[in-house]
Amino acid sequence: MALAKLRGQSKEPVELSELGAPGALVESASFDTPEQLPLWPEPVRGVPNSVLRSALFGIVQRGRRAFQQRVKKASVDGVLIIHTGPTLDQGDLDVWEQTLHLARISGLGTRIQFSANGFLKAIDRSTGGKDADWLKGAFARLASSVVEIQDNKKSYFGPMLIGGARNDESGRYVIEMNPPIVKLFGADGWSKIEFAERRALRKQPLAQWLHGFYSTHARPFAFKVETISRLSGSENQSLKSFKQELSEALLKLSEITGWTCDIDDADLVRIDKRTAKKFANKVQKLSTK
Repeated sequence: MALAKLRGQSKEPVELSELGAPGALVESASFDTPEQLPLWPEPVRGVPNSVLRSALFGIVQRGRRAFQQRVKKASVDGVLIIHTGPTLDQGDLDVWEQTLHLARISGLGTRIQFSANGFLKAIDRSTGGKDADWLKGAFARLASSVVEIQDNKKSYFGPMLIGGARNDESGRYVIEMNPPIVKLFGADGWSKIEFAERRALRKQPLAQWLHGFYSTHARPFAFKVETISRLSGSENQSLKSFKQELSEALLKLSEITGWTCDIDDADLVRIDKRTAKKFANKVQKLSTK
């Protein structure tokens, strides 16, 4: 019955608890044929590679955020991103990823209903007033952010999310995603982000950005420290200081993922993901003792 509802064969609302995502409710909107995202499993988050291979969700210092007017964001070759709206950071990416995660169930073009508390818990945030206000701001930033993204033959322009409504008394949200975003995914235009690893890197934005960036590469290329600084959107004007930040972030990334991460004598960042399997086996053995 749940799958029938998910595929648009029923107009009845469906509880996501039927599919392992408690506390969220989706219902059909006015779109006749919602765009279906890939149905990735619960432990991961599906994100377009173009978004993760750029400074769209960058490393932003605390304080007042700049409003960007059609600013071209740093990105890898083959990807063009132009952004209009408030600067977005890794916390905003958490919110966008989770919204996509809920939207994958019934397709883009449906209304997603959920509680603020449930959403905050899902992204490893507290449910107090401070984080509830932060969530309001994150949704406002995403709704007011318009992007133009070109990833080889895939393209999208429009808001990061259409918008929504909120009941401040009950804490319930209704959010709508823009269906054409599905074009950024395609068959091979997206990656599965291990959500437990990302959560373990919370409050470490550079490590989180690196995790997302390198999750899009099966066999990562070597990138210059300066290139990583630019692609991550770092606001650190000192390359020497950024290199120190990067070294610390890579160390934490290695601890969480099991990847071998280092900066060589030529200032090239080298990531070897082949060690992750051995690391996972070691962790599994220790957990069973």
